Amino acid sequence: MGQPEFIEQTSRRLIENDIAERTRIHQSEIARFQAAQDGARTLKVKSRNTPYTMLAQGDSWFDYPLTGNTLPYARTDVIAQLGKMGSTPPKILNLAHHGDAATEEMSLPKQERMITALRDRANWLHGKPDAILFSAGGNDIAGNQFCIFLDFNDGHSTGLNADRFNKALGIVEACYLALFALRDRLAPGVPVFSHCYDFPIPNGVSPWCIGPWLKPSIDFCNWTVPQGKAIVHDALVAFRVMLKRLESDAANNFHVVETQGILKPADWANELHPHPAGFKKIAQKFATALGHKLQKRVPYEAPVA
Repeated sequence: MGQPEFIEQTSRRLIENDIAERTRIHQSEIARFQAAQDGARTLKVKSRNTPYTMLAQGDSWFDYPLTGNTLPYARTDVIAQLGKMGSTPPKILNLAHHGDAATEEMSLPKQERMITALRDRANWLHGKPDAILFSAGGNDIAGNQFCIFLDFNDGHSTGLNADRFNKALGIVEACYLALFALRDRLAPGVPVFSHCYDFPIPNGVSPWCIGPWLKPSIDFCNWTVPQGKAIVHDALVAFRVMLKRLESDAANNFHVVETQGILKPADWANELHPHPAGFKKIAQKFATALGHKLQKRVPYEAPVA
């Protein structure tokens, strides 16, 4: 076995072990709530508020293992923040992994992992999750491949090549549709919630271990940082339009959490990721959207700005 194959297999085992540990912790928490409910029924007393249970799949916005750009290693992402919100915080089985593109999130192994999770009743209080949370699309565009979607600045081009970018969005859209189809088979009626990221600054800032993701392509295609910021803005607006089109089809049972324009420049740790306080702002938007849409009970308190 060559070194690349060894590294890949080792990385895969680490991810599988991490997901298994997350699942073990999640199931132990669900079992405690189930036991409390059973005890309340036996004693014929009112049970305390029952938390929502949710399945999360996604990228680094749902699985960010850094504090900004530095140590300590600590999950500060949207799911970590959301799991601490409200008088009865939701219990979220998080299958997300940083760095995953939408095509990876909906690849055969990841779909099989979601199917296993959805079928395991030990993960849910009512046989299936109350919601599925999905973060996908950013890694399909950002990175060394970002230059594919840019015109070279020869003094006449406008920046984002809409034709090439829309073709990439078509692949991302197909991944969302694949998720809806999987949900319809395994957990019919469960709503899917996603988000549209926010407008980053392509300034080359990144953690020590990875990145940058945007400025190298901006430089390669002869654009300035202010011009690059406008290009990234246009790309994310187009991404949101695609998501809103999916949301407009009631059959998709899909809800877009409006996250664009929320973060201030100081909220960004690097080109793609907020500081913990920025992730908390995004999580608060999820909490509000979930509270509005899941009307059978409202375990969330109003988020604090």
